[in-house]
Amino acid sequence: MKVAYPRKYNGMNARDILKKVVEEPEIHLITLNRYRYNEQRSCKDLTELIEKLNGQPKELVQDLSRHVSDEARHAMWLTDLLAELGADIGTPPGISYIDEFERLLDQELYDSETKLEDGIIAALASINVTEKRGCEYFSAHIYALKQAPQTAENIKIRKTIEKIFPEEVGHVRWGNRWLAQIAKKTPEHRKKVEKARQKYTAIEQAAYESGMDIMAGAELRRLNNLLEIVNIMPLWERPQYLMERIPQTLLAPELQMTRIRVAQKAWQRDPESFMKKFVPMFFKGLNNTE
Repeated sequence: MKVAYPRKYNGMNARDILKKVVEEPEIHLITLNRYRYNEQRSCKDLTELIEKLNGQPKELVQDLSRHVSDEARHAMWLTDLLAELGADIGTPPGISYIDEFERLLDQELYDSETKLEDGIIAALASINVTEKRGCEYFSAHIYALKQAPQTAENIKIRKTIEKIFPEEVGHVRWGNRWLAQIAKKTPEHRKKVEKARQKYTAIEQAAYESGMDIMAGAELRRLNNLLEIVNIMPLWERPQYLMERIPQTLLAPELQMTRIRVAQKAWQRDPESFMKKFVPMFFKGLNNTE
């Protein structure tokens, strides 16, 4: 079975990004807080899935319960780390990756046995792609910290991420096993699993890029990503999915607020640099709009 991995963003892979993150203390702490927020939020989402499954299949519910325990422990470790470093543990600023991911999901139904199975495939595929992104980032973060000055703070951060990383790898392997097991049942099951992988990989990539891209033209790039998702879906599902998401994609209120906050902070820090660097960089985004 083909395995999909996260794509680069704007020519940069996770190592390129995390190298820059580690060099900026304020951004570094915000990134750690985003990890904390995502781990904490996944506990809620996994719990909602368990409740929808209502005890069946029993083995999957048991596995998901263990998964909740792991994610809660990761959130606790990161919360303790941030508190020890004197950093913020409130909702992280900027566009939320996990909120964008959930906005792009289409809610599967669990009303019949057939829909229950389709819902399980969708849930496993969506969990799997987000866990892969987490592994990619944790691995790159550990690498960046090993290359950075070995301060007491950097060592504490690295040791915390090194505790989390192996369990996240285990979550990816667990998802791969479940999806492979379902795909082996029949050719039709295999087709469903492959379609789900394609769909949720596209959704995850769109959510990831939305959280990274605040430059001019971001709304049109979001729309392009939305169309990529729609093109994977069955024809009869496309119109409703597209019409429900186009307004928020193009208006994107959270994107506008993030732009304002970033611009204000850049201006307050260095007005000259704001005019010479930030403004040209912002409008350079138009060159990346197809």
